[in-house]
Amino acid sequence: MLRIDLYKNKNQEARNFGKVYGRVSNVEPIDIAALSKHIANHGSPFTVDTISGVLIAAARCIKELALDGTPVKIDNLCIFKAAVTSKPAVSVEKFDLGEHISKTRLLCQATGACTPKEMSADSAYMYSTMAQRLKSGEATLSSEKGKYLEDGE
Repeated sequence: MLRIDLYKNKNQEARNFGKVYGRVSNVEPIDIAALSKHIANHGSPFTVDTISGVLIAAARCIKELALDGTPVKIDNLCIFKAAVTSKPAVSVEKFDLGEHISKTRLLCQATGACTPKEMSADSAYMYSTMAQRLKSGEATLSSEKGKYLEDGE
C-alpha cells in the first residue's frame, strides 16, 4: 500500500501555485542483502547468498552493457540504457565529445507489468500519518518545502 504525503506548490510562477499535490512517502531503500532475504522469503529454492551474488553480478553487467550501448530488458520490470547530457555546438565540425558531452546517466524505462498503466491498476493508496494529521487539522503545511507546523506553533 502506497502512503501518500501532501505538499503545496511553492513556485509563484507556476500555473498551479498554492495547489496541494500528493506524492509517495517512501521509507529508507533496501540494499541487495535485504532484497535477497525478501526474495528468499518468497519460497525461492536458492540461498540468500546465491541470490545476492546473482543480483550483484547483474548490477555490474547491466552497467557494463549500458556503457557499451546495449540496453538490458528485464521482462516485466524495465529496460536499462545509457543516456548522455550534451551541450550544443554551432556545427558538426565544432562538436567535440570531450567538450560537449557533459555526463552519462542510467535510464530505467518501465516495461510489461511495471508500465504506468499496470502499476496504477495494481496500486492501493492511503494517507501517510502526516497527511492524516493535515486532513484532520492537527497540522498545517508550512511555507518551507516538505515542512509541517503543529497547531499552536
